[in-house]
Amino acid sequence: MDKPKDKISESIIIQEVNSKKELKKFIHLPAAIHKDHSNWVPPIYMDDWEFFNPKKNKSFDSCDTQLLLAYRNDKVVGRIMGVIHRKYNEKHQESCARFAFFETWNDLEVAKALIQSVENWAREKGMSKLVGPLAFSDKDPQGFLIEGFDEPAVIAANCNFPYQVELLEKIEFTKEVDLVEYKINIPNPLPEFYLKIEERATRMNASLRVLEFTSRRKVKPYIHPVLRLLNATFTEIFGFTPFTEAEMDDFANRYLFLINPRFIKVVANSQNEVVAFVIGMSHIGDGIQKAKGYLFPFGIFKIFAAARKTNQLNLLLGGVDPAYRGKGLDVMMGVKMMQSAIEQGKTIIDSHLELETNTKVRSEMEKMGGVVYKRFRIFGKAL
Repeated sequence: MDKPKDKISESIIIQEVNSKKELKKFIHLPAAIHKDHSNWVPPIYMDDWEFFNPKKNKSFDSCDTQLLLAYRNDKVVGRIMGVIHRKYNEKHQESCARFAFFETWNDLEVAKALIQSVENWAREKGMSKLVGPLAFSDKDPQGFLIEGFDEPAVIAANCNFPYQVELLEKIEFTKEVDLVEYKINIPNPLPEFYLKIEERATRMNASLRVLEFTSRRKVKPYIHPVLRLLNATFTEIFGFTPFTEAEMDDFANRYLFLINPRFIKVVANSQNEVVAFVIGMSHIGDGIQKAKGYLFPFGIFKIFAAARKTNQLNLLLGGVDPAYRGKGLDVMMGVKMMQSAIEQGKTIIDSHLELETNTKVRSEMEKMGGVVYKRFRIFGKAL
């Protein structure tokens, strides 16, 4: 991180986070802003402390970053993170900076001061554009919600008030790209034609097998192969940055303990190489709300209880090796995932975020009866 700087805009002081005390203010500010926001889900605070720690989060190694707090009369009234992803910019021949974790009350003066501070920092670094909300990669919460404000938030997705979008528009940000989220009702029993398509795909791919899991211990050997395949298949996704080996472990440590292994499906070939995968997790937002973001001493039990009780399954990640696309592997995994979901009492699937331009995946979602019920927007502005 750069050295701390004080920046003043009229009555607003912008201060760079440079201590544990200031970082605590940064991490906990959203809870005050969203105090009466029924759909907002707090972060798991233990995760946030690791995420914003450059010694523990390897993503900092490839980026220039700054964390800023806005003060008015000695009270914290806003926050923002600036990110310049050097590796991503070099690969895509871009000179973009990003902003993320942008939170304020409905206050244009504060919003302007925070954004302008990031803009000035980005210009000093030679950047020509600012985009966001987008942090280290598309695996972090991205985009502001622009449709679906009455729906509960899911993990790894932003939950914002409509005014946060309006503030950005007043500061002359425009649409960069939209992402959509589908809701899919799980039919029970599965229609016969689903099963016949899956049976045909299985027969045509006799050398491939769908691996299913009942314990996290059995999942662990597949973590790196799955995430390496993700690296290979997500190369053209907006904002995607490949995992390093160290980041793979960070990601697994962050999410694996929350995921029921029954919602992990892997397709392997005769050499036991991973050629496709899909990962889902039970909706745990209610549990995190009840735990107020704290796992200990009892929060973890509230989260696990919510995972058991919920009727919603949230998809997290999925991919198919380009050499195996068009062979029905998505159907093979999809049927297995829906069967597991039915066994666990789930009736709804949330697709997680899909780029509006990803017509292939969107078509698959719509074939399963999926309906767009949320839309997120990443904004951009020339510097």
